[in-house]
Amino acid sequence: MDESDVVTALAALAHPVRLQIFRALVVVGEAGLTPGVMGEALQMPNATLSFHLKELTRSGLVTQERASRNLVYRAAYERMNAVLGFLTANCCAGQACAVTAPPCPC
Repeated sequence: MDESDVVTALAALAHPVRLQIFRALVVVGEAGLTPGVMGEALQMPNATLSFHLKELTRSGLVTQERASRNLVYRAAYERMNAVLGFLTANCCAGQACAVTAPPCPC
């Protein structure tokens, strides 16, 4: 992953609505969500949701798949992990980090 890919991904997440959508997709996992379910859960108009999903898909953080008459959106975990890996590469110059992360509540 190069720097421009990371900037594109971070720019997509730099909007509160897109961050909310992405987090919702991460929570549901591989099952993904249809726009109808997302719009209802996030109380968002279809046009607004569509605009933000397009930006997240363009960044590579979200995938889209047609399932019969529906579109299903999923978080692209491989891409997400690549962004996180880029951000944490060479963390603490190879030394053990001074701050340890709390265990994941999931």
